Amino acid sequence: MLGSGLSCALAGCTSEESGNPPLLVAGSGAPVIVPGAPGDAGRTARPGERLGRSESKASAADVLFAQRMIPHHRQALEMAGLAASRTSNGAVRRICERIAVGQRPEIGVMTRWLTALGREVPAGHSAHETSPGQDGYGMANLEEMNRLRSSRDAAFDALLLRLMIRHHEGAVRMAGEELSDGTDQILRKMAQDVASGQRVEIYRMRDLMK
Repeated sequence: MLGSGLSCALAGCTSEESGNPPLLVAGSGAPVIVPGAPGDAGRTARPGERLGRSESKASAADVLFAQRMIPHHRQALEMAGLAASRTSNGAVRRICERIAVGQRPEIGVMTRWLTALGREVPAGHSAHETSPGQDGYGMANLEEMNRLRSSRDAAFDALLLRLMIRHHEGAVRMAGEELSDGTDQILRKMAQDVASGQRVEIYRMRDLMK
């Protein structure tokens, strides 16, 4: 998730009115790790260093990653948001809260990244609600979402965990593609955070299913 290096820099995001606004500004909080090229070591951003278009070497793979991950995250937020009114299971509620805390700022970073490049930001996620898992990245289809919305208590918990595990596995797959083919430093760092963070959450959700 974005909860380590990159998220701590979000407080330093700026909205400068210039042609190429920086996406992130390294601050005095937790360090921001800037990944190197494939096979190279990363480095720690200098305080005040601006990470944005000047640092970006965006490829088609980077744009595709952001445009796919934004609606993917939005669906995860919708699923997680249902827990507050549909389950009394504290462990399920807590993991849903962690999902929201981690993925909401990631959507913000990817949205700013696409906007800075003049690329389209996807709207919603309903276009991706096709047949179960057939998008290749674990998205829930409309029938599954409606079943989740109408479920309560233990039935909700079981369905949510099953759908969210599949959803997370899809995000890890997508992050792996970005790390394999992407070139932009910001998105590669985000992909690393997504892969590591969601693997941990998959483990926790599988443990809850037991």
